[in-house]
Amino acid sequence: MTAFTVRVVDDAAGLEACFAVRKAVFVVEQRVPEAVEYDAYDASALHVLAVGEDGPLGTGRLLHGPDASARTGSDGVGSLGRLAVTAAARGLGVGAALVRAIEAAAAERGLSAVDLHAQTRALGFYERLGYEAYGPEFWDAGITHRAMRRTLP
Repeated sequence: MTAFTVRVVDDAAGLEACFAVRKAVFVVEQRVPEAVEYDAYDASALHVLAVGEDGPLGTGRLLHGPDASARTGSDGVGSLGRLAVTAAARGLGVGAALVRAIEAAAAERGLSAVDLHAQTRALGFYERLGYEAYGPEFWDAGITHRAMRRTLP
């Protein structure tokens, strides 16, 4: 098992590392257009970063406040998004650690639940973390997704 740490990003270098992971996973690997991958929410989102001894391993973000309410349709619900783990780090627990860090940040902000839009192939991953799918499948960036939610303890 590779040792890694997860932290909330609070500097420009950390944010650049998050964007580099997202570019490798979403833009290069999954062929999501860069214009779709990066959006106006990035400026106000809380970003988390997993780092190992060889560099960045994964990232994710939390939308909260008005940005989350616009996306989830509910006050008090955060929106987890842009969860990405590099190919070399998959299977090491990085994704689960990132989700739990985002949930902790959501709870610290007084949110009662976290919503997300999961790629359909990742439904099992999120279900193992306590998320429940709702609503029909939909397309986002050329990939099928389902909405999911977990009430925070």
